[in-house]
Amino acid sequence: MIYDDTVCKLGEGPLWHPQRQELYWFDILGKRLHRKGHYWQFDRHVSAAGWVDESTLLIASDRNLFRFDLDSGTETHLVPLEADNPATRSNDGRADPQGGFWIGTMGLNAEDGAGAIYRFHKGELRKIFAPMQITNAICFAPEGDTAYFTDTNTQIIRAVTLDADGWPEGEPRVHIDLTGTDFRPDGAVVDESGHLWSAQWGVGRVARYDSDGAEIEAIDLPASQTSCPAFGGPDLSTLYVTSASVGLGKDAQEDGKVFEIETQTKGQREHRVIL
Repeated sequence: MIYDDTVCKLGEGPLWHPQRQELYWFDILGKRLHRKGHYWQFDRHVSAAGWVDESTLLIASDRNLFRFDLDSGTETHLVPLEADNPATRSNDGRADPQGGFWIGTMGLNAEDGAGAIYRFHKGELRKIFAPMQITNAICFAPEGDTAYFTDTNTQIIRAVTLDADGWPEGEPRVHIDLTGTDFRPDGAVVDESGHLWSAQWGVGRVARYDSDGAEIEAIDLPASQTSCPAFGGPDLSTLYVTSASVGLGKDAQEDGKVFEIETQTKGQREHRVIL
C-alpha cells in the first residue's frame, strides 16, 4: 500500500502527469516538490500544481504562481498570489476542465477568515470565494459544469455551478454534509463516474460519495492525517493518497508517506492548464 516512504511534514497536492506518467506531490512545510526518488527544494511554501506541457508545471507558492521546468529546474513568475500578505500561504489546488487553475490560500496558523479561493485563467487571477479558513477539496465534475470545495472546519463540501468558461455562477450549495461526525474533509478528487473521493484529516480515511453526496464506500489507511487523493497509473485506476506527520512526533508511524490503492474505478485524466 505504501507508494513512497519519504516522510513529509505536510504531504499535499498529488498530481499524476498524464504525459510523463509520473506522480508529483508536495511537502508544504518542507517547501519541497517530490517525485519518487527525487525532490526539488524551494525557498518558500509550495502546495499544488497543474501540468502545462510535458516538461512544465504551474506551481502555487505562498507568494505567486509560477511556471516550473521539470527538466532544468528553472522558474518563471506568472502572477503574484497574496504576495503582500506574509501571514498566508497557498494550500489545495487543481486544474479545471476549461484549462483554469483553482488555488486556495489560508493563514499560516489557520486563522479564521484569512484564506480565499482564486481562479487563474488565461493570465487572469481572480478571487472567487472569501473569507475562508482552511481551503480544501477543490475538484471538478467530469462534465465541467460543477466545482467542489470546502472550508475544512465547516465539515461541508460545497458544489457550485460553472459557466462555459469555467467561472462560478450562482451561490454554492451543500453537496456533502459531515457535520456531527468525526470526518473533516481535506483534499478531494472526482472520478470519471462523477463520484467524489474525500481524504478525511485525523481519522486515516478516504471516502467515496455519489453524485447526490451519499457515501458509497470508505477506505481506511494506516496514516491518521490523510490529506489528498489523486488518480493515476497507466489506466488511471490507482488512487494515490498523501498524508502528514506534522504534530504527531514519535506517535507517527506511517504518517507523512504516500499510499497507493488499486480501485475498481477510473479517475479523470488531470486537466491541462492553458496559460
